[in-house]
Amino acid sequence: MSLQDWIVLSLTLLIIILYGVWKSRGQKNLDSYFLGNRALPWYIVLLSIMGTQASAITFLSAPGQAYSDGMRFVQYYFGLPLAMIVICIAFVPIFHKLKVYTAYEYLEQRFDLKTRTLTSFLFLIQRGLSTGISIYAPSIILSSLLGWNIYYTNIFMGGLLIIYTMYGGTKAVSYTQSLQLFIIFTGMFLAGWMVMHLLPPDIGFSDALHVAGKMGKLNVIVTDFDWKDRYNIWSGVIGGFFLALSYFGTDQSQVGRFLTARTLSESRMSLLMNGLVKVPMQFLIMLIGALVFVFYLYFRAPINFNQGLLDRVHSSEHAPQMQVLENRFDSLTIQKQAHVRSLAAALERNDNAGVESAERALKSAEDAADSVRTTAKGLIREVSPGSDTNDVNYVFLHFVVNNLPKGMVGLLIAIIFLASWGSIAAALNSLASTTMVDVYKRMVNPHASDHDYLRMSKIWTLIWGVFSILVAQFATGLGSLIEAVNILGSLFYGTILGIFVVAFMMKWVKGHAVFWGAVLAEAGVVIIYLGNWVSFLWLNVIGCVLVMLFAAVLQPVIKGHPPTSIKGG
Repeated sequence: MSLQDWIVLSLTLLIIILYGVWKSRGQKNLDSYFLGNRALPWYIVLLSIMGTQASAITFLSAPGQAYSDGMRFVQYYFGLPLAMIVICIAFVPIFHKLKVYTAYEYLEQRFDLKTRTLTSFLFLIQRGLSTGISIYAPSIILSSLLGWNIYYTNIFMGGLLIIYTMYGGTKAVSYTQSLQLFIIFTGMFLAGWMVMHLLPPDIGFSDALHVAGKMGKLNVIVTDFDWKDRYNIWSGVIGGFFLALSYFGTDQSQVGRFLTARTLSESRMSLLMNGLVKVPMQFLIMLIGALVFVFYLYFRAPINFNQGLLDRVHSSEHAPQMQVLENRFDSLTIQKQAHVRSLAAALERNDNAGVESAERALKSAEDAADSVRTTAKGLIREVSPGSDTNDVNYVFLHFVVNNLPKGMVGLLIAIIFLASWGSIAAALNSLASTTMVDVYKRMVNPHASDHDYLRMSKIWTLIWGVFSILVAQFATGLGSLIEAVNILGSLFYGTILGIFVVAFMMKWVKGHAVFWGAVLAEAGVVIIYLGNWVSFLWLNVIGCVLVMLFAAVLQPVIKGHPPTSIKGG
C-alpha cells in the first residue's frame, strides 16, 4: 500500500478507538459494562445489531463467495425478516420484563439450573469458536499486506481487540459500531462504483449485469429442492428463518445488543428495521462480488488470489512449472476477453444466436482456466503442505489492493478492520457476560461487590480473547469463511432454539425432560452433519424439532422438578 493508504487506514482506526473510549467513560457495574445502563436509543441499537452480524467475514468473504458461486448465498437471509417479527412478539417482551443480563437467566426460572447451564455452555462453545474464525479474517489482510506469518497477525489483531473490548464494554462497542457502519457503507458504495468505473468504457452497468447473468453469477433465487444443496429458496426461507430466530433471539451476542435499548418499543424497532435493511444490504455486497467477476473477465486475474502462496512457489524449485501454468492461464485469459466482448456485443444487438455461441465459448474458456487453477493449487500444496489453497477469501482483497486509487485502498482495508472490531468486540463482550452472569455470579461467587464483578468481567473478556486467538491459529483450511462460521453456528443454534421454544410453547414440559431432550438433539445434529445427509441450514430446523420431540416424549417418563428461582443473577 502507498503512504496515503497507510495514513487513511491509521487515522480511520484511531478516530474509532478514541470515539469508543470517550463514549465508554463512567462504567461502575455490570449493568453499565454489559448493557450500557439500558439507555441506548433504537437507532444506535439497530446499528449495533447490524454491526455485530456484519463482521470482516461479510465484507471480505461474501464478494469472493459471489465471485466463485454466484449470488445464491443471499437466499440464506430470506427467512430473517419473518424471524424478526417472531422475536419481537415472543422473545423481547419476556427478556425486558425479567430485566435479565443474558437470555439464559430466563431458562432457570422456567426450568432449572442445569438447563440454564447447558444452554450457556452450548452458546459459549459456539460463539468462542466463531469468534476465533472472525479474528482470522482480518488477520488475512495483515498477513497479505505486511508479509507476516498468519500466526503473528492473529496474535496482533486479537490482542488489539482484547484491549479495546476490556476497556470499552458494550457502550463503546455499540457507539463505535454506528460510526463504523457509516464508514463501511460509504466505502462499499465507492468500491461498487469503482468496479464499474474500471470496466471498459463501452460496458455499462446493464451490460455487466447481463454478462454476469449469462455466466451464472446472478442466481439469486434457486427454486430446485435438494436437501444437500446449501442455498436454495427452501433452505433459505425455512432453514434461514430458524437460524435467524436462534441467532437474534437466543445468541447473547445479539440479545445483549437489543437489551441495551431504553424501552421495549425501541428494542422492537431496532430488530424490525434490521429485518428490513439486512437483505438488501447483503444483496448489494454480493452484487459487488458478481461485478468483480465480470471485471476479471475483461482483465487478467491471478492464477491464485493468495499472492503470498504464489510467491512461495516462485521462490521454490517448482517456479518453472508454475510459470508454464501461468502462461497457459494468461492465454486463456486472452481468449476469455475476446469471448466476453463478443457476448456483450451480441447482447447489445439482441442477437440470440450470437449470444448462445459467445456464451458457450466463454464458459468453455472459463472451465479450462478453472482446470489450470486447480492444477496450480496442487503445485501450491506441494510447496506449502497444509496451506489453504481455496482463495475465495482473497478475491475482494486482491481487487482492492491492486486496482483502487491511492487513499481508497486504505479506506477499504480500514472498513474490513472496522467490521471485524465491531463484531468481535460484541462477541467477546457476550462471552464475558454469559460467563459472568450464568456461571461465575450464579455458581461461583454470588455475593461479590459491583467493583469485583466489573473486574472479573474484564478478566473473562481477556480469557475468552486468548481462547479465540488460539482458535484462529487453527482456522486455516476452512475455505469460505462466511460459510464456515454459519456452518459452525448451525451445529448449535437449532438445539438452543429448541430449548427456548419448549420454554415458550410447551408449558407442561419440565427441566429434566428438556435437558435430556437437548442433549439427545445435539448428538443427533452432530451425527446428521457428519453423515452429510442435509445442507447445514436444515440443521437449525432439525435441532429445534428434535428438542421439542424428545422433550415431549421424555416428559411422561422423567419426573420433572418444579422451577427454581434465579439466585444471585
